[in-house]
Amino acid sequence: MYKLLALLLFFPAAFAQNLRVAAAADLQPVLPPILDEFEAQTHLHVDVSYQSSATLATQIENGAPFDLFLAADLSFPQHVIDAGLGETTQPVPYARGTLVLWTRNDSPFRSLSVDTLRSPDLKTVAMANPQHAPYGRAAEASLHHLGLYDQIRPRLVIAENIAQTAQYVESGNAQVGLISLTSAVSQQLRSIGHYFIMPRDSYPPILQGAVVLKHSSHKNDAQRLLNFLLSSQVEKELLQRGLEPPR
Repeated sequence: MYKLLALLLFFPAAFAQNLRVAAAADLQPVLPPILDEFEAQTHLHVDVSYQSSATLATQIENGAPFDLFLAADLSFPQHVIDAGLGETTQPVPYARGTLVLWTRNDSPFRSLSVDTLRSPDLKTVAMANPQHAPYGRAAEASLHHLGLYDQIRPRLVIAENIAQTAQYVESGNAQVGLISLTSAVSQQLRSIGHYFIMPRDSYPPILQGAVVLKHSSHKNDAQRLLNFLLSSQVEKELLQRGLEPPR
């Protein structure tokens, strides 16, 4: 009797299957419905922390108990691997991101283009911190490539990550923002704004990489989730939400 009671009390803890995922901020409008599908198929619950890739990498290196790291580039998961915290020697590319210029529909800029960034009427431009966010690096590289950085620099409003960048423009704290296509095509931003895809040759490819973490107690399930994200089924869903296949 006592053994049975002890087993029943122990059962929830023993079979808890919550996966802990560190995900780049550009995935915040993308992952929830995909994870709902994964949970329905596997009965595994996934807890996600969305922050800049640099912040997440630092947390992992400081011992944060994540099982899977989904970054917005390859460099930050490689840092984690180089620190001896990854299950593989290289990050696994799972998607390719796209940089866009976004504004609200009620802004003075009805039609966006590169020339919008040259306009004397443009007073504020939001972008993510290049030190913390791969999309911030891409935005900075694009402005340099187009010969606009020195002109735009005094007008820059720097956000912590790509989600905050979008929030700055959405709230009116910046007129336009250099954000991810994943954010621009989200239901919220699509309903209130419009975007222009920045020239793809103006910034290095934004290859987004993942790594299963060595200290994870759910490595097999973390790999199962990563395999799910790499499946052809999810690849199509990611494409609809602004992330191209990494190939």
